[in-house]
Amino acid sequence: MSWNIPNLLALIRVLIAPLMFWLLINQDHAVFEGIHYSWINLAAAILFVIASATDFFDGYIARAWNQKTVFGGILDPLADKMLILAAFLGLMLLSRANPWIVYIILVREFFITGLRVAAASEGKKVAASFAGKIKTVFQMIAIGFLIMDWSPLSEILLWIALTLTLYSGFEYIISYTKRK
Repeated sequence: MSWNIPNLLALIRVLIAPLMFWLLINQDHAVFEGIHYSWINLAAAILFVIASATDFFDGYIARAWNQKTVFGGILDPLADKMLILAAFLGLMLLSRANPWIVYIILVREFFITGLRVAAASEGKKVAASFAGKIKTVFQMIAIGFLIMDWSPLSEILLWIALTLTLYSGFEYIISYTKRK
């Protein structure tokens, strides 16, 4: 196992995800008595922004400082999925995110992860596309707005994120089938 800055940043994302999820689903917990829910939303949003920033910086540092590792190649996408899963499930439980949109986004995420694992087992690499990166940015923006409960803009951003998620998913499928 290789511990470098990018891998530590991904690990921070892994640790933040359940804490953010706990904040989202326990807003009526006794520990928060007397605290307005908007402050709890803000704390969850700050954690989400920090975690999202680690996603950008771990990739940037890994490439710029040549610190790519096999462990990081596994940990980074796992940390991404944990963060997105925690956010969307928490938001769905708060009735802030449409369950069908969450379901479709999560199915796409896991399907493409499986596709990438299948490609890797065949010695092929299916790199993240530009559309995939834009999809991630819009998902993160939509999640931030949903955490803060900023409707109706948050719902519009979620629909845009869904559209980009589906588009980039089809791009991955086409890319994979062309490599066969």
